[in-house]
Amino acid sequence: MNFSVIIPARYTSSRLPAKLLKDIHGKPLIQHTYENALKSSASTVIIATDDERIKTVAEDFGASVCMTDKDHSSGTARIAEVIAQLNISDDEIVVNVQGDEPMLSPSVIDQVANNLSACQMQMATLCEQVIDKAQYLDPNCVKVVFDKFGKALYFSRAPIPYFRDEQDFDLSLCYKHIGIYAYRAAFIKQYLEMDNSRFEQVEKLEQLTVLNEGFGIHVAIACAETGFGVDTQADLDQVRSALAT
Repeated sequence: MNFSVIIPARYTSSRLPAKLLKDIHGKPLIQHTYENALKSSASTVIIATDDERIKTVAEDFGASVCMTDKDHSSGTARIAEVIAQLNISDDEIVVNVQGDEPMLSPSVIDQVANNLSACQMQMATLCEQVIDKAQYLDPNCVKVVFDKFGKALYFSRAPIPYFRDEQDFDLSLCYKHIGIYAYRAAFIKQYLEMDNSRFEQVEKLEQLTVLNEGFGIHVAIACAETGFGVDTQADLDQVRSALAT
């Protein structure tokens, strides 16, 4: 099975400016993400950026780069521009790997692509167990509930499922969404024609528009550790510490 990885790499970040170019043990953050993706089974790995500084750095370490518009509202929209630029086939599976995920295992990238190929749903994504009650209650941790067939029921920043009786609290039912997606190129084009649902607008989660339109999102537990995404200086320090060992 052939699939491509496209890594949206926006320069602007409100909580940690220029985070994708931050040094992690001699390499910029984006290089760690790119090199992990190269170790997957993807036939092509492309960095999609809106900034010449990222383009220059990425080309220096040998990456394939597509320049995209600065005004895209989401990584998915940025990927759609790359699909149009490169005339990627409608049937091609594309995996969206966030640029700020420098610890994402290559096997996880393969997993989400294979899951999409094997199911009848329009998207595939992954999750992992919530580690404690603090994470369960944290609005920065997006939770997901899915049925026994692996079909997403809902994603939320709120603590879901909600346990009406405190004594019923059970971490084994609580899953954290991992922000990696697989979809076919044709569906990405279709997604861009959807009107943002009110659920997306209030939760700030673009996948809720997909559910609102009646499409299926396959969810599976990640087959390997996914590490830490980088949104803040504290996250960056945590990644540096983890990758030092």
